[in-house]
Amino acid sequence: MFAKILIANRGEIAVRVARACKEMGITPVAIYSDADRTALHVAHAYEAHRVGGPESRDSYLNIPHIIAACRASGADAVHPGYGFLAENADFAQACVDAGVVFIGPSPSAIRAMGNKLAARAAMKRAGVPTVPGSDGPVKDAREAARLAREIGYPVLLKAAAGGGGKGMRVVRNDAEFDAAIKLTSGEAKAAFGDSSVYLEKFVERPKHIEIQVMADAGGNIITYGERECSMQRRYQKVIEEAPSPIVSPEMRTALSDAARKAALAVDYRGAGTIEFIVDAQRNFYFLEMNTRLQVEHPVTEMVYGVDLVKQQIEIAGGGMLALHQDDIQPRGHAIEMRVYAEDPAHNFMPSIGTIKRLVLPQGPGVRNENGVYEGYEIPIYYDPMLGKLVVYADSREEAIRRARRALREYRCEPVRTNVDFLLWLLNEPAFVDGSYDTKHIETHFDASKLHQRDAELDLAAIAAAIAAFEYRSTVRYATTVNARDGAWWRAARESATRRWPR
Repeated sequence: MFAKILIANRGEIAVRVARACKEMGITPVAIYSDADRTALHVAHAYEAHRVGGPESRDSYLNIPHIIAACRASGADAVHPGYGFLAENADFAQACVDAGVVFIGPSPSAIRAMGNKLAARAAMKRAGVPTVPGSDGPVKDAREAARLAREIGYPVLLKAAAGGGGKGMRVVRNDAEFDAAIKLTSGEAKAAFGDSSVYLEKFVERPKHIEIQVMADAGGNIITYGERECSMQRRYQKVIEEAPSPIVSPEMRTALSDAARKAALAVDYRGAGTIEFIVDAQRNFYFLEMNTRLQVEHPVTEMVYGVDLVKQQIEIAGGGMLALHQDDIQPRGHAIEMRVYAEDPAHNFMPSIGTIKRLVLPQGPGVRNENGVYEGYEIPIYYDPMLGKLVVYADSREEAIRRARRALREYRCEPVRTNVDFLLWLLNEPAFVDGSYDTKHIETHFDASKLHQRDAELDLAAIAAAIAAFEYRSTVRYATTVNARDGAWWRAARESATRRWPR
C-alpha cells in the first residue's frame, strides 16, 4: 500500500480523499494555489505544497508544478479527485513517466473515452446502445443540415472533446446551423483545445441515469446500480439520488450489463461512470463515460454501503475487488444536493465574501461533504460549490422529508447560497413523484417564486417582532420595593443564623 498520496485537487473532494487516506494509514499531501493557502483541504493534509498563482491554469492545471510537488513530497501516488486534471490523459501519462501511480484508469482508457466520437464508435462495437448521430465530426453547416434531416430534427451539436455540459447546442432547423456551428466550435476550442463538433439526435425531455462501475487489474468488473441525475441546470447536475425512482430491477440489470460492456471495451481499471440518456419509453442510450470519481458518488456509497475512494486506492495499489456482483443490492434511498455560493433570485450570480457564520445540518442520516469554514473567504477563481449535503433514509419519501429538514438547518452568512432554490426543487410535484426530466428547471423555475418566499419570511419576521413588542409592553413583572425583603434574602438570613447540631 502507498505511504503518501498527493491529492491533485482542492475543496470538498480534496478533504474527502484526505480523510480516506488517514483511515487507511496513508499520509495525505495537499497542493494549493496562492488563493488557497488557508483553504480547508490544506488544513486536512499532513503536508502541503504550493503549485502556483490563483488562476487554475497556473496551479491546479499546471502539470509540471504538480509533478514537481510529487517529487518534493515523495508521494507514491496521485489522486486527481474530479474536475481539473482528473480526465486528462497527458497528466496521467506524466505521472506514469515520473514513477508515480495515477489513481485512475490508464492514459489509453482516458483517451479512448475522452473523445466523444471515439467513445461512440467503441460503444457501437461493444454492442452498447448509442444515440443516432454522425459517425464523425461535421465539416460545415451544409453537411450538418443534410445529416440532421436524415437523423430528424431536433439535433444536438456537441464538442467531440467536450464534457461537463460545455460545448453543446440544440438545433431545430437548417437555418440555425451557421451560427450554431461557429458558436459551438468556438466554445469547444476555448474549453478543450479541439474545435471539432458532431451531431446527435436530441431526445426531448430525457432522463439522465448513470451506472457506477469499479474494475480491478484482474479484469473483475462490478456495478453499483444507478444514480438519477436528471435535475439539471444548463447541463450541470443540481440534485442526484439513488436509486432512480423510474428504474425497475429488470431495467437496472440491463443498464448494468451495458455499463459492464462499456468498461470491458476499453480495458477499464478503477472507478468510472457510464452515463445514459433515457427517453419517455424507457429506451436508454450511451451518452458518455466519466473516467473518474463522480461528484455524486456519496449517494452510491450510502445505498450500497461501500467506500469508493478507498476502493480506488486499493485497486491502484494492486488490490482485487473483494465483492461479487451478487453481493451488491441497493438498500434505502439517498439524495445529494450541491450547495453553491450563488444567488438564484438574481440569475444565479456567484456570491463571494467572508463566511462569518456557518451551520451545517446534523442528525440521523445526514452527511456533509464540506469544503469551507467560518472565517473562510470564498475566492473568485474557482467553481462556487461550497459542498454537498447528502441524506439517507429507508424510503424515498422519508429521504425527501429529511433533505428538506436538513436544508432548513443550513446557514452560511452573509454569503448567498442556493439553499432556497434546492428547497423549491424538493417541493416540486414532478420531483416528489419522480417524473422530472433534465429540462424541468429550464421550463418550471421562476425566480419570482424565491422572491415571494423571501417576502413571506420578512412579513412573518416583522409580525413576530410587533407581537413580541406588544407583549413585553403589557406584561407586568413582579417587583419589590425593597430587594432586601425578597424571598432570596430571607432564605439567606435564615441559613446564616441557623445552628447545625455538632
